Amino acid sequence: MEKPSIPKGTRDFGPDKMAKRNLILNQIRKTFQHYSFAQIETPTLENLSVLTGKYGTEGDQLLFKVLNSGNFSEKLTELDLLDGYKKITPKISEKGLRYDLTVPFARFVVMNRNDLTMPFKRFQIQPVWRADKPQRGRYREFYQCDADVVGTNSLLCEAEIVLMITEIFEKLQIQNFTIKINNRKILTAITEKIGATGQETTLCVAIDKLDKIGKQKVEEELIANGFTNETIVALQPIFTIDGDFGSKIKALDEWLGDLEIGKAGINELKEVFELVKLSGLENPKLELDITLARGLSYYTGAIFEVKALGVSIGSVSGGGRYDNLTGAFGMPGLSGVGISLGVDRIYDVMEELDLFPKNLVKSTEVLITNIDASAMSVAMPLVADLRKIGIASEIYPDLSKLKKQFEYANKKEVLFIIIIGQDEMTENCVTLKNMTDGSQIKLSRIELLTFLQKEFA
Repeated sequence: MEKPSIPKGTRDFGPDKMAKRNLILNQIRKTFQHYSFAQIETPTLENLSVLTGKYGTEGDQLLFKVLNSGNFSEKLTELDLLDGYKKITPKISEKGLRYDLTVPFARFVVMNRNDLTMPFKRFQIQPVWRADKPQRGRYREFYQCDADVVGTNSLLCEAEIVLMITEIFEKLQIQNFTIKINNRKILTAITEKIGATGQETTLCVAIDKLDKIGKQKVEEELIANGFTNETIVALQPIFTIDGDFGSKIKALDEWLGDLEIGKAGINELKEVFELVKLSGLENPKLELDITLARGLSYYTGAIFEVKALGVSIGSVSGGGRYDNLTGAFGMPGLSGVGISLGVDRIYDVMEELDLFPKNLVKSTEVLITNIDASAMSVAMPLVADLRKIGIASEIYPDLSKLKKQFEYANKKEVLFIIIIGQDEMTENCVTLKNMTDGSQIKLSRIELLTFLQKEFA
């Protein structure tokens, strides 16, 4: 007999974990709706032609491909096998599991453009899949909660992303966090400044790993991908510019202000900070991080990363502006900006900080015993009445001794038990047992409903 198991990087969620996850999801959903985002969903499977080429080379390698149904290899030849997996893949796999929610959203916008009111604000809460190496805080299957606006260049959208993130984290009681922001235009300007024009993607992919592999390894990767020792020396200000927002902006202006794209990026950062300030948000946890790159290739403007501080997980959210993602699907020039929150990472942060309320699982509040088959004529209408007034109730399914039913109730932490036996049937009443203090009382049906409604008010 095979021992049951699940794939690495995936997890089961029992009632306790689901209650905690739903607490997070409900807060995120409410906040998105407060900011006038409408919910959509897209299929689990996307055509590989939709997914490939949107995430950069490393992202494409993390796509889960789905083999064609039937004899997927029937059209392969020996020469195909010699060409390697990149040439074989399109012949045996036409579909893949979605890597994120942003690219499917861009595809959705193009396919439904005649039915959408622009600017279009959507949120989406669905699982995504990545063929990554599983580790703490990094899973192969996980939920993302995305909120995006397309059809406007307004930096008000970036400011509202900051406000939404702040509201979500504060309501989840995560107080110690920072929202890091940068702008891809600044990174493009840096490549021009150091003599590495056209190598922005290489820079972003390497810099994005700074927290994980350190400065020396980042420099080694850049050299391995075509950067010279001279460009590495010229790049050093990206690692040394420090201070508050004003100090960093001033240093960036001195370094990159003579470049048009650098000036544009600096001005956009200034405007986002000013809009957040105008919102009245007290103590905005917004930090300019010049080394923030976000490795995904479709970002063109502001980029965000949210980090929980004082915990082992770190990054829990990311996003940014993309000016031409829909262009890949035949609708160029439609700008968008969005943020993605990782539910599983937020869950791990809250577990580490012990932020979840106790007894989140709403289990059975009232159990009706089953000790006499003839009592079902009373029990069935009674359980229906209890549910109508909002009390989580159930009838024990099997005819059993009271001791067994009490043990069941104790394991589920049931608050009250209703006993209906021959005596109760004769007297036209029920016995209500308080499982907390052990007390018992006989009540008529009306008295019982009135009593319990007050107890659970």
